[in-house]
Amino acid sequence: MFTANAGGVTTEGSNYPRSELREMAGPDRADKASWTNLSGTHVMDVREAVTQLPPVKSHVVAAQIHDAEDDVIEVRLEGQHLFVEYDDGKGEVTLDPAYVLGTPYDLQIAASGGRVRVSYDGERKADLPLSGEGWYFKAGSYVQSNPSRGEQPTAVGSVVIYALHVEHTP
Repeated sequence: MFTANAGGVTTEGSNYPRSELREMAGPDRADKASWTNLSGTHVMDVREAVTQLPPVKSHVVAAQIHDAEDDVIEVRLEGQHLFVEYDDGKGEVTLDPAYVLGTPYDLQIAASGGRVRVSYDGERKADLPLSGEGWYFKAGSYVQSNPSRGEQPTAVGSVVIYALHVEHTP
């Protein structure tokens, strides 16, 4: 279970706390992963459930592709609306318009050939023309609220990860 308190510590470049996994690379997984979807195929399969949202600004990011600067895509829950956000928030594709907290779902994010494809419970929902480099996967709870939004510091967003598998093929 990954839980982030709205009043928790933030990382550089973010106003929001997080508790999440970041993809690592190398034989002992000590190096930060960095790949491009212009070559090879890069897939993250995750079975997860969002179990709690902060009450004032009920938003949490549960999975994403990130690069050295910013997110490429985010899988976000806002209230009951579970969706993929991309293009700095200018684009979105709904995964589930009426998500019920605690409901496990299977998510696949596949990046290859200058595209990112997202499947939700086995159904392809998004096929986005996005490409870049320095990419890596993340999964967990990235709360999109904090006390400056009126949230109590103890308010939390929680995500349970039941299974996670990342695979890269040439």
